[in-house]
Amino acid sequence: MPDTISRHSIFKWKRITMTLSTKYKQQLKAQAHSLKPVILVGTHGVTEAVKKEIDRALQDHELIKVRIRTEDRDLRKTLFVDICASLHAELVQLIGGIGVLYRKNENNK
Repeated sequence: MPDTISRHSIFKWKRITMTLSTKYKQQLKAQAHSLKPVILVGTHGVTEAVKKEIDRALQDHELIKVRIRTEDRDLRKTLFVDICASLHAELVQLIGGIGVLYRKNENNK
């Protein structure tokens, strides 16, 4: 995991979260309320294998919860930003170590 967090990453996080409308985000949060985290990120951080698993889960479910176990709040935000940027997903909600990710699956109707 990176030791430093750039200011650019925090602004990038804000930019990612602004692409969904407020009303749609509220609907997604309501849907995600009953979900359990399907991906747990531990001491090894966000590896390529973890990204592939998140990608597969987003492909299957569109809306998932991911838990990142680290005490550093800024590091958690940065990791979620990196995940969302690399997988073209949206960060719907971030509470503590759990983030709700959404990516529209064009194949599902």
